[in-house]
Amino acid sequence: MNAAAPSGEWIELAVTCEAEAVESVAELFARHGFNQGVVIEEPFTQDPDGDNFAVDPSRPVLVRTYLSALDVKPEIVEDVERGIWHLGQIRSIAPLQVTRRAEEDWANAWKAHFRVHPVGRRVLVKAPWHDYAPAEGETVVELDPGMAFGTGTHPSTQLCMVALEETLRPGDRVLDVGVGSGILSIAAALLGASTVDAVDIEPVAVRATRENAARNGVASIVRVEAGSVGEDQPFQGEYDLVVANIIARILIDLAPALAHAVIAGGTLILGGIIDVKEQSVRDAFSATGLTLSRREQQEDWVALVLHRPASQPNADETAPILPA
Repeated sequence: MNAAAPSGEWIELAVTCEAEAVESVAELFARHGFNQGVVIEEPFTQDPDGDNFAVDPSRPVLVRTYLSALDVKPEIVEDVERGIWHLGQIRSIAPLQVTRRAEEDWANAWKAHFRVHPVGRRVLVKAPWHDYAPAEGETVVELDPGMAFGTGTHPSTQLCMVALEETLRPGDRVLDVGVGSGILSIAAALLGASTVDAVDIEPVAVRATRENAARNGVASIVRVEAGSVGEDQPFQGEYDLVVANIIARILIDLAPALAHAVIAGGTLILGGIIDVKEQSVRDAFSATGLTLSRREQQEDWVALVLHRPASQPNADETAPILPA
């Protein structure tokens, strides 16, 4: 085989098999696959919000390899087919599937579909490689997510953006927990926030947000650090508006710290909540001293907007206030 991947087409060889046969199939595929490459895809179960990932040992494993269509000879495929047949006499292995695949630049193919799209009622996201003249009243965030999560197409991001648009007042101090690509932080800055502090536990998200903030001319407003919210975390103090668009389990874990970051009269926007876990999130925030002011849903995703009364100082409350 050549050392460099050829252009053109590939031949995909694939089988599904029981876990005990994976090693033998992978060894057979590696003899003929390009650069001895083998792909093993174990079946898994996962909650709709991406939480609780676990391998499912009761289902078969998919094993694949690729051959250059320019170099492959019929006898190679026949040899692999015979090998799979012999292995199938010992273990449960499905027949070999042979598929012709066109080569694509997967790293950049998605960019053809990412141009301009609305995220909120006034905020739009624009790709850096696309020109767009905003209409009156529109706020445009120029975004290149890179490897970080978030181009604004996910329902939870859209729900949070609408809540941000309706809640943010010029001059507000904002905390964004779980910043992703920086879309909510940058929008907050463009909509008039005086300061936006942003945190994420993923270094790639921190880098992407810094780059996107600079691209939108708000690097002096948006401060980004690796971390979370609470004691010993990068940003302390109270904020007029706190946004956390993450998953339900993390929102539940961070409930006391998120609530503590909201100033009297301030607002907390919670996103990333799959509907079946909404009640668990509500229960977690029921003793934080915040009241529920609005609930929004899009498809299976829910956003909750909580408010700390202006007359209520930020303290360790114990009385359940949030309605069930």
